[in-house]
Amino acid sequence: MTAAAAARSQAGLSPAARGMLVMLLAMFLFSLNDAMGKWLVSTYTVGQVLLIRSAFALAILAPFVWRAGLSSLVCVERPWQQLARVVCSTVEVFCFYYSVSYLPLADVVTYWLAAPIYVAAMSPFLLGERVGPIRWTAIAIGFIGVVIALTPSGTVEPLAIGAAIVGTLAFALMVVTGRTLRGTPDKTLVTFQLLGSLAAGLVLSPFGWVTPTAPDFILLGALGVVAMFAHICVNRAVKLADAAIIAPFQYTMLPWGIILGWLFFDDLPRPVMLIGAAIITLSGLVIYIRERKQQRSNSVVADTISGDIP
Repeated sequence: MTAAAAARSQAGLSPAARGMLVMLLAMFLFSLNDAMGKWLVSTYTVGQVLLIRSAFALAILAPFVWRAGLSSLVCVERPWQQLARVVCSTVEVFCFYYSVSYLPLADVVTYWLAAPIYVAAMSPFLLGERVGPIRWTAIAIGFIGVVIALTPSGTVEPLAIGAAIVGTLAFALMVVTGRTLRGTPDKTLVTFQLLGSLAAGLVLSPFGWVTPTAPDFILLGALGVVAMFAHICVNRAVKLADAAIIAPFQYTMLPWGIILGWLFFDDLPRPVMLIGAAIITLSGLVIYIRERKQQRSNSVVADTISGDIP
């Protein structure tokens, strides 16, 4: 061990270890946000949740956007793709809150964890990315896991299942679209998403409006605040550790969904859902590992061509 490494070891956790801990915190915050949302949509409409949640989050984000300059919201790349991403994000968040109002929290989290499978399946057609036989096999197996997890019980609301499917597809399209907008700052993308949710909330909230109590109004606003902090933690984790290390931690949302669903809603996941969730998780990890290997291979080829490697 070198003197520098020894000094770092004595000073505390390594950056990678801190990144993993921050990512775990982010996934817990997202799970807590999901549980709070499920609690609130049992009393208030999805439109109200979108409206108040987005307004609070925008209020927190506004000073940072103002400091960066309003031009960051006007002079953006690919405006039509920006609009498509906002539409997808708005549909996704609406479908999530609608489906979670009828389905167990762990079930909904499982459906959303299938999004990487959809992204991998869409990328060859929408982004021109190459997908090899191993990833296609993992995609096919992942779809089988989705079908198993979607197997309805006698108490499942069909519209909620449909909303979950539409929501996960919208989320996957949002991710795919986001890959073409890498030049847009994160806070600009988040601001557009929140504005889309706010607009949907303004349209939908008058239908079935229930005046929130003061504590519930604070909780509705806290949805946006908690989600904002979760995104901040993810961004920080990416800076501390390589994405290959922290990305698999997204699947910790599933056990959190099971625990929070049981504690607050007395929801116990169906055995068939757990089987489907296990298949989805394994397929997603295989797809991610193959993508990382492909990225490394492409990097080596590029470096060889440029003469960086003798």
